[in-house]
Amino acid sequence: MLVLVPFVLGLGIGVAAGGKISNLANLSFRWPWFVLAVLVIREAVLIKPLNQVDGLQYVYAAALAALVAWTVWHVKRLPGVWVVTTGAAMNLVAILANGARMPVAPGLAGALVQRGHIGPYVLMGPGTNLNWLADWIGFPWLVLLATVQGPAAGTKLDETSSRIGR
Repeated sequence: MLVLVPFVLGLGIGVAAGGKISNLANLSFRWPWFVLAVLVIREAVLIKPLNQVDGLQYVYAAALAALVAWTVWHVKRLPGVWVVTTGAAMNLVAILANGARMPVAPGLAGALVQRGHIGPYVLMGPGTNLNWLADWIGFPWLVLLATVQGPAAGTKLDETSSRIGR
């Protein structure tokens, strides 16, 4: 699900901007099944009962590292893949700085609030590192930022940004 929503959103925006779905057929990937396997592994460690097995967060981190390496390999081959490379590498840094777990802001954490950690995620707090690289922007805010020049003053995004800056 974490991969499907951004894919569909990107596809929709691309078509709305005048792109053609058929252009995807012209892309030349090296090892496309490798990417699919990595994405399946990354998603599998998020579901029960696997998300409760301690140690599988390292599998998640390794899968993300493999994805970063693959995107670096494709920087000249795929337009815009450097954005994915940069974002995934920043996520990987945050994950490695926190014992192979990605910190998540309490407002986005759901069940993490009760458990402290689930699978490759940990509740963000004073004991987590590099919180500014962690998951603190909710999907609705990403959509908002993608459609307008900036949030209005006094929005929750301003409040979240000021909390993270502390």
